[in-house]
Amino acid sequence: MPEPAAKPSFRWNVRVYWEDTDAGGVVYHAGYLRFMERARSEWMRALGVDQMAFKQATGLAFMVRDMRIDFLKPALLDDELSVTVDVEERRAASILFAQTITGNDGSCLVRASVRVACVDLQRMRPAPIPADLIPQTALQDNPGR
Repeated sequence: MPEPAAKPSFRWNVRVYWEDTDAGGVVYHAGYLRFMERARSEWMRALGVDQMAFKQATGLAFMVRDMRIDFLKPALLDDELSVTVDVEERRAASILFAQTITGNDGSCLVRASVRVACVDLQRMRPAPIPADLIPQTALQDNPGR
């Protein structure tokens, strides 16, 4: 019996502007972090999560806990990029994302693993992610451990 097809990655497109580059017109390394952050925020928005309303209602927010990045090829001024978001694992208080940034030609420029933690902002301590916040369908057939 064939395995079910994997759910396609969430994809968010971005163009490289002057402000994203160094003096040589190459994307400065921290720019990739902004692109990935925005893609994760847009992923949550696509799921119907208003992060500000969530924070105000619960006192919780998501913060990057750990990040591993492979810079494979540079992006240049005016390039159109595609940033993907895939859930690799969901734990009680964190989510592990796999993210890629690809160029217009489909070549992979950056590959990253990003763990975000749900944090109680009052205590600045990890807190359980509300069960109904992110639907199981968003977890791409990998509910985590």
